[in-house]
Amino acid sequence: MSLPSVAMRGVDLSLGRGAARVHILRDASLTIAKGEAVGIVGPSGSGKSTLLMIMAGLERPDRGEVAIDGVSLKSLNEDALARFRGAKIGVVFQSFHLIPTMTALENVAAPLELARARDASARAREELALVGLADRMSHYPAQLSGGEQQRVALARALVPRPSLLIADEPTGNLDEATGRAVMDLIFELKARRGATLALVTHDPELAERCDRVIRMRSGAVEDVALVPA
Repeated sequence: MSLPSVAMRGVDLSLGRGAARVHILRDASLTIAKGEAVGIVGPSGSGKSTLLMIMAGLERPDRGEVAIDGVSLKSLNEDALARFRGAKIGVVFQSFHLIPTMTALENVAAPLELARARDASARAREELALVGLADRMSHYPAQLSGGEQQRVALARALVPRPSLLIADEPTGNLDEATGRAVMDLIFELKARRGATLALVTHDPELAERCDRVIRMRSGAVEDVALVPA
């Protein structure tokens, strides 16, 4: 039996001190199988985005265990965690987080260049072509529409060939039609690569495109449901 893509057990996270201390996550546990698509829903402030940040190794929990592809993130120092994240985990945010002084091609190639990949530019070109931006590679973010910028961000997340794709409200800054097109692309590329997808969304229709829907409330995983076929 293969190891799960994501295994989180008893994860707690609090911010602040004393009377101002706030529990963000409370004993959150979650398992995601390899290749599975999971939608994470819940009210604002329920801990959805924080759960993703801990899953991505961008935030360290106060307590609990997080393992990606069988590797405990707690066992990795900051440098090792950064290398692991760069190779195994792709993240797409609501805000595109593109570097404004770099072209689309340079933005996508950046993670490969940080990893000292010799074919960074060629792989970035291939990824941009896959997201429909073969003719926009030399454009800067300010010269691209919101949908195009999110496609660049998606290409950047996928170019290292991660086993886990994490998407935090990836259509939140897009109009309905553009958002639908971007999500179609995310699901298409996820299926093509056999990657695991963890998706935070406020859109119930979008969540129902996943294999399972996980509901959160007050920092806890409240309910896990299979999506009817």
